[in-house]
Amino acid sequence: MDVFEHCHKVNDLLTTGQDAEARNETIKLLATLREDGLAYSPLVNRLIRDVGLFPYLDARTASWQERYVSEVFKADVGGEEPITLHREQSRLLNALLDGKSIAVSAPTSFGKSFVIDAFISMRNPSNVVIIVPTIALADETRRRLQRKFGGRYKIITTSDETLSSKNILIFPQERAIGYVRALRHIDILIVDEFYKASKSFDKERSPSLVRAIMSFSKVASQRYFLAPNIEVLEDNPFTEGMEFLRLDFNTVVLEKTEIYSEIGRNEQKKSEVLLGILNANLGKTLIYAGTYTNVAKISTLLMTHLESLDRSLLAQFRAWLAKNYDPNWALTNLVIKGVGFHNGQLHRSLSQIQIRLFEEEGGIDRIISTSSIIEGVNTSAEVVVLWSNKNGTARINNFTYKNIIGRGGRMFRHFVGKIFVLEEPPDDASTQLQIEMPEELLGTSEAESFGMEFTRDQVAAIENYKRSMQELFGSDDYQDFLENDVLQSSSTHLVLNIARDIKANSASWNGLGYLNSDDPDRWDHYLYKLINLLPGGWGVEYGKYVAFVKILSKNWLRSIPELLGELDDYDIGIDHFFELERNTAFKLACLLGDVHTVYNRMNTRNPVDLTPAISRMSHAFLPRVVYNLEEYGMPRMISKKIHLAGVLNLEDETLDVHKALESFRTIGQEGLTRSVGDLDDFDMYILRYFYEGIEFRRESSSAIQG
Repeated sequence: MDVFEHCHKVNDLLTTGQDAEARNETIKLLATLREDGLAYSPLVNRLIRDVGLFPYLDARTASWQERYVSEVFKADVGGEEPITLHREQSRLLNALLDGKSIAVSAPTSFGKSFVIDAFISMRNPSNVVIIVPTIALADETRRRLQRKFGGRYKIITTSDETLSSKNILIFPQERAIGYVRALRHIDILIVDEFYKASKSFDKERSPSLVRAIMSFSKVASQRYFLAPNIEVLEDNPFTEGMEFLRLDFNTVVLEKTEIYSEIGRNEQKKSEVLLGILNANLGKTLIYAGTYTNVAKISTLLMTHLESLDRSLLAQFRAWLAKNYDPNWALTNLVIKGVGFHNGQLHRSLSQIQIRLFEEEGGIDRIISTSSIIEGVNTSAEVVVLWSNKNGTARINNFTYKNIIGRGGRMFRHFVGKIFVLEEPPDDASTQLQIEMPEELLGTSEAESFGMEFTRDQVAAIENYKRSMQELFGSDDYQDFLENDVLQSSSTHLVLNIARDIKANSASWNGLGYLNSDDPDRWDHYLYKLINLLPGGWGVEYGKYVAFVKILSKNWLRSIPELLGELDDYDIGIDHFFELERNTAFKLACLLGDVHTVYNRMNTRNPVDLTPAISRMSHAFLPRVVYNLEEYGMPRMISKKIHLAGVLNLEDETLDVHKALESFRTIGQEGLTRSVGDLDDFDMYILRYFYEGIEFRRESSSAIQG
């Protein structure tokens, strides 16, 4: 490449007002200079400045003007040193520092998290609530903020924690309900991937996100909503008073190679193309599979055709998976070939470990994924392969397609993301985001107090719901129930169905307390009653699911291989195990919580306390702190070793996760290793990762007082 000619081309684009094209050409130039090992000339630095990519400036070869710009755009983001923001990051941060509420659409590579960190560091708010779409993203956000702000904030990611004087709360929307009444004031409400409040993008979970937005917006001084690839935000009551910023400012370039036309419907050809891409060793690679079936298909293909790698870390991981999960599991046999897979069902610590290994030079080189890694983890790769144009059974839309390929490239690491498209992508289209009041929330206390106007049909639906509930509860009791009882469900339909069933079949609900019993054989009747309230969606026929729950009750007493041995009789393997355990900890526990609330409202003379059963289910029958520690990267099998060694009594119900973490910090990694003793090489790798996620930068007292 002739560097001067390329600079001339960039300058011509700037002169004619083609800023985006000029920025792309500048990034390509930087990629070439890095590949050739060449320094940036003063001219290159000047162009970097002109296109607004200030973090890329090289102070060693820049003129004083460019060095001045680099200093002016530096911000304290809570790290050891201030970092230079690019032009649009600085614009966004200044808007937030001015007290504005902002809904922003910006590319995946924009660096929106730096803006959050800078705001916290510079404004020193008392209460920050960050709602994210997945637990995996909650952990990733927690790790980043823990390192920077753990010395002055209590960082909360789990349910029902006691608040401190300064808090950063990070959780998916379903957990938000537990803190609605505890938080009297929020300095800033941050909603990541806020497009999921629209049913067009997330039909199942949008009601719970809208509910969280309504609840917290009422007590939030400021709001910051983030999303990629939104071109138009239509008027709606949930972003009312917010300024919408569409910042189409990329920091990496995507180079697409579209191969789908020559592949057609030839599966053999597609497999050969994928293997060819992987064998070219172009860099860390994400393979978007789209469905669980495709994940299995690609896994089999790669197990068959890729050579095993001579990497000690992968060999240790393989042995660890074989011992603690299943020696015949696809993942166990994939990892030795440098391949992992990611979906929304895996144990949280297991997903985290794979993402960590994906970041390692001697770790995993490729990850096969459903939409989980696209929507729920801020990771990126040098190469993205679009194997499928589906998300489940439906075709992906242009918004999702852009989100997938947007995982290619990363600032300072991969200037250019290589995208290979193996199935026909959707047509290019503008994404207009429309957020409406979900039907499921009509009649809830949140909707009632949000002060929005309803359509005639919505008013009729609300009146019908109220009338039905008043008939079941009585007018006064229903109003008190509406104002004072917190329900887990974001569906008035489900709450009404629960109340109707309890009213119509009251005798069959007597004896709910048996679910607190230590004898699982006494649970059958009530487990069937619970799952019948939500027809379908349990992942297996009802009889097998009831059997699964009863076997899962031994989760702390048995190893996963031992549980899988018992589940063989019901044809439930390891992949199904993850799905059913998740259904138990979330769906079944929340359903029982709502039944508990409604039942006691309708039976005030003979209430039943189901909190022991709800707690056990919501923690997958593990000790509460053990279950919560998995979100911090500590797998249950290592927790078991720590408990048996007498280092910490993890069965102590009074031990919350923050007390446990403080104990781990006090003991230290070396002290823990000496005390436990029975730790293999990969246990040690996991512990190092765990400790990295719970430590924080010690700050001076003046900084903490701020």
